[in-house]
Amino acid sequence: MNNQAYLFMMFIVNGVLIGILFDVFRILRKTFKTKDVITYIEDISFWILTGLLTLYFVFYYNDGEIRFYIFLGIILGILIYILTISKYIIKFSVTIINFVKGIINKVIKFVVYPLKLIINFIKKILFRPISFIFINIRKYFTKNNTYLINMFKKTNKTTKSEQ
Repeated sequence: MNNQAYLFMMFIVNGVLIGILFDVFRILRKTFKTKDVITYIEDISFWILTGLLTLYFVFYYNDGEIRFYIFLGIILGILIYILTISKYIIKFSVTIINFVKGIINKVIKFVVYPLKLIINFIKKILFRPISFIFINIRKYFTKNNTYLINMFKKTNKTTKSEQ
């Protein structure tokens, strides 16, 4: 009887670990926007990790024997975790991750801003004169092209009238 109580407690611990693993994926979903495909991959990986964790516990602590109290212990462990500390862990973790994301975004903006200034300066120095040259070349050819088209129309009319 003592051994079964120990095993029951170990599978309650297994349930708590499954709850923590579940919260890890919930935290990731709350802090990072992902596409549906990534969400499906996360779901599949959660179930694979949960299955492997449970199989490890079953083989390590109960020599591979599956009993009803194992499932009862896992469910009880998940419920204990979710009803007691889950919301606090999620709230704390999301706050910390969002804080770190904010710092990283500010650092990136701080680093990128001088690069934007340099790129804009290079654009002004290099691309404006090149753009000016291309605009004037286009204007020149458009003007001359119109002149050539009109000349072609005049010569075409004179050749038709001569026939």
